[in-house]
Amino acid sequence: MESLRGDLIKKLGEEKLLIIESSRIGIAGAGGLGSNCAHNLVRSGFKKFKIVDFDTITPSNLDRQFYFLDQVGQKKVDALKINLFRINPELDIEIEAIKITENNIKELFKDCQIVVECLDSAEGKGMLVNRLLPEGKFIVSASGLGGVGSSDEIKVHKIKENLVIIGDLRSDIKDRPALSPRVSIAAAKEADAVLEYLLKKCGK
Repeated sequence: MESLRGDLIKKLGEEKLLIIESSRIGIAGAGGLGSNCAHNLVRSGFKKFKIVDFDTITPSNLDRQFYFLDQVGQKKVDALKINLFRINPELDIEIEAIKITENNIKELFKDCQIVVECLDSAEGKGMLVNRLLPEGKFIVSASGLGGVGSSDEIKVHKIKENLVIIGDLRSDIKDRPALSPRVSIAAAKEADAVLEYLLKKCGK
């Protein structure tokens, strides 16, 4: 993948790219946020991932998630791994097709210095933050990305040194539909927050 890597070296410099390539990123959930965040991270040079999701792809997922019609019925983590390898076949991706719980979350992401929260429920989001934040990991979460329009309201909220929340903090997808434009914006902002944090932390 010298063409992709060479292009990123021109944009970032080799030293920065080496930092990116050596960082293992945990992605909790492989739906609209997780699948789109993952491909943005791969296109930014990240190579090491732990992706966890128990769900399978349905036709209703295709309006906002990084999957294709011929992948309906497959496990999301299996299909996402295939799709990401189509961008860069030199990736190091570990997948787990299981449900994330408060009992297994620490073990699942123990080797990840950064974890991106891409879960559907408020309960799951809160559980992830509460369980992993004390572990000293950098957490990027999302809250408020449903609906249409007003996409400038999807902002980066720096809550703590190691906690960032992306969204408008109010538009629940239970009340407003989760559609591709705002979901994709939030996912891209999650990826950008990871990139920014890592390079700033390393003094680059």
